[in-house]
Amino acid sequence: MEHDKTISVWFFIGALLLVYGVLILAYGAMHMGAPTPGVVLGELHVDTWWGALLLVIGGFYTFAFRPGKG
Repeated sequence: MEHDKTISVWFFIGALLLVYGVLILAYGAMHMGAPTPGVVLGELHVDTWWGALLLVIGGFYTFAFRPGKG
C-alpha cells in the first residue's frame, strides 16, 4: 500500500499567515496605548484587528491542511 507523501500548499500558506498574524498582532499590542496624532481613525487600532484576523485564518488553514491527518 502506497502512502501519499505530498504536503498541501495551503498548509504553508496557513503557516505564513499565522506568522504574519503573530507579528502584526504583537506590533499592534505594543502600540495600543500610544497616541496616533494625525490618523483619522487611529483609535480603532486596525493593526491589532488585522493581526488577530490573520492569526485566526492562518490557524484554520494550518490545522485543516496539516500533513499526516486522517
